[in-house]
Amino acid sequence: MHPETAGEKAYRQIRRDILFGRLEPSQRLRLDDLRESYGISISTLREVLNRLTAEGLIVAESARGFEVGPVSPGNLRELASLRLLLECHALQQSFTSGDMDWEGRVVAAHHKLATLESRALKGDRSAPELLKRYDWEFHHALLSACGSRVMLDAHAAVFDKYHRYLMIALVFRGEASAGEHRQLLDCALGRDAQTAQKILSKHINDCVAFTLTRWPVELHSSKRRKASGQLAASA
Repeated sequence: MHPETAGEKAYRQIRRDILFGRLEPSQRLRLDDLRESYGISISTLREVLNRLTAEGLIVAESARGFEVGPVSPGNLRELASLRLLLECHALQQSFTSGDMDWEGRVVAAHHKLATLESRALKGDRSAPELLKRYDWEFHHALLSACGSRVMLDAHAAVFDKYHRYLMIALVFRGEASAGEHRQLLDCALGRDAQTAQKILSKHINDCVAFTLTRWPVELHSSKRRKASGQLAASA
């Protein structure tokens, strides 16, 4: 396995900082500040920013340079609809084709997610990135037997952009979300794709509605994330 290059490391850090709101929506990205924060050259930084522009996480303006991609209620709804379309189709295929190894992945992923959700329900919100990761791993496990790498890659890209809104708005729906995850697990083990699709639709649509009730205060407030005016690059 080849060692990670400085550019690849910076790409992962900047991408993560966008998805978790440390780099705020529509924030102008000053190359000198980023170079100092992420420890890479300007030329490497431009390559990273162009790569993230291609993913739609950064906007390149000819006169203004680079900015973090904006957020809007309409974009959140579009992402939610696309996620639901992809995920419902992949669920059907995965539930039909999944074997015992697939069931094992689903159960293991849900166990990790449920553990973090239980802690969050008790007031421990100290690991939002880990909770997001386990949420992703569970939903990905449900789809992992669909047989289409193209579909899984497309879903992953949409899922990240969708989850960006939830992380910026600090959304956690508590027992409602945890209960829906348990129901999806039961459907997977029972190979009940039709019921799973209905639960997933409620899961996503209720989350969008909950997120939009926090608009625009939470999605435009950065004071809770920054203790100083310095750019916070994640490790």
